[in-house]
Amino acid sequence: MPMLLAIAAVIGGLILLVWSADKFVEGAAGTAVHAGMPPLLIGMLIVGFGTSAPEMVVSALAALEGNPSLALGNAYGSNISNIALILGVVAVMSPILVNSAILKKELPILTLITLLSGYQLIDGHISRLDAWVLIGVLAVLMGWSIYAAMTGKADVLAGEVETDLAEHPLPLKKALLWLVVGLILLVVSSRALVWGAVLIAQSLGVSDLIIGLTIVALGTSLPELASSIAAVRKGEHDIAFGNVLGSNLFNTLAVVGIAGAIKPMTVDAGVLQRDWSLMMGLTLMLFVMGFGLWGRKGQITRANGVGLLVVYVAYMGYLGSTMLGGG
Repeated sequence: MPMLLAIAAVIGGLILLVWSADKFVEGAAGTAVHAGMPPLLIGMLIVGFGTSAPEMVVSALAALEGNPSLALGNAYGSNISNIALILGVVAVMSPILVNSAILKKELPILTLITLLSGYQLIDGHISRLDAWVLIGVLAVLMGWSIYAAMTGKADVLAGEVETDLAEHPLPLKKALLWLVVGLILLVVSSRALVWGAVLIAQSLGVSDLIIGLTIVALGTSLPELASSIAAVRKGEHDIAFGNVLGSNLFNTLAVVGIAGAIKPMTVDAGVLQRDWSLMMGLTLMLFVMGFGLWGRKGQITRANGVGLLVVYVAYMGYLGSTMLGGG
């Protein structure tokens, strides 16, 4: 009975988490419009944070309740899901055109951040200092991005956000309602998800890390999957690719940073050897595909997408065997 309740909490928590995150972003964007915030800032701050809100809230609650490994698994597992599963699915639907600016700017930044996270894992411990370094890097990157965008030419993301907000105007009362209700339900659903995930891990005799890498990571990546598929259907390949890169940056810096600042964590050596190595390898594969070393130059082809999905299925299969084996 407790196991069935835990499974119900995870499934119900994930469904409510995805729905509440969407409503929170909708309410926050609507409120920001009424407050006179420029579309660019809405796109970068609210939409950017909003799609990573599930990971951040789940990880913060996991750390507060003494399960920081669940938070780390959620962050790294979500990054792996974003590249291997989401870009894989999207590329199979429609080959993704990779903007040269992304290859020159965003992707190198993500690669450096991923290397930094690997360096922090070498001593088997993420201290509060490590966590605050990650949060500090995020603050600098956000400040620099906003400054560069505000002083540069018209921004694609700003244009998309402006169009969406014009097409779906939200009255102030409704925007505030969704902002408050979305935030409350984010916390409630995350609490249910963490409780259920920890109970399942204990019942199966596996670590919180494995549950975080699999069930929780897949669930909290659903908003990115939905928004990326929607973007590709509109022909907005840059937005789809940017969603994944932005989410991975937030996960590595904010999700791990917040969890580590709340509670420092001891990290098993397997995380560096298995999970971080795959995350780093997938990030480098984006370079390879973008520069045409595997497929067409500047494009993630359908064949690339199939390759990414095979990697994801193999990884999940390996973790699944670990769960069934009680390791």
